[in-house]
Amino acid sequence: MATVSPELLAQHNLTVDEYERIRKALGRDPNLTELGLFSVMWSEHCSYKSSRIHLKTLPTEGPRVLQGPGENAGAVDIGDGLAAVFKIESHNHPSFIEPYQGAATGVGGILRDIFTMGARPIAILDSLRFGPPTDPHTRRLIAGVVAGIGGYGNAFGCPTVGGEVMFEDCYAKNPLVNAFCLGLARAD
Repeated sequence: MATVSPELLAQHNLTVDEYERIRKALGRDPNLTELGLFSVMWSEHCSYKSSRIHLKTLPTEGPRVLQGPGENAGAVDIGDGLAAVFKIESHNHPSFIEPYQGAATGVGGILRDIFTMGARPIAILDSLRFGPPTDPHTRRLIAGVVAGIGGYGNAFGCPTVGGEVMFEDCYAKNPLVNAFCLGLARAD
């Protein structure tokens, strides 16, 4: 069994407190595979561990809210018997590792959640952050991410209708790739 050190926890993006929670849940020290699994499941990508506190401040209930936060997409009654169904997802690290597939699978996930609600997807938007545009690696990321978002949506007849992009040095090693999908469904 690997010795659990602060360096090993840092490599897994786990805190000492999180490690102690793992030990308590298992009733023993985790092996390296278990540590890796907890690392993935408790990552920002899967558990929103650092953004959950901010997400809780947003309104989630109201007379027109048909489906609030959860596993699938949200839905709001927009009148005339229709509902706007929407989902946003980040695919930051996957897009850094493999830009086209990382971005495409992010769009695939939100399309799935729109379909799951019985809605027809009608539009995709994106919000992207990259490192310096003069860096060849950044240009490769941009080309792959934009092609992945558009390619997956277009395959379902759902166009990318807008987006935004910003460049800042702090995103050179960790781009932000956020995709949003809007769908329409019957409100019933």
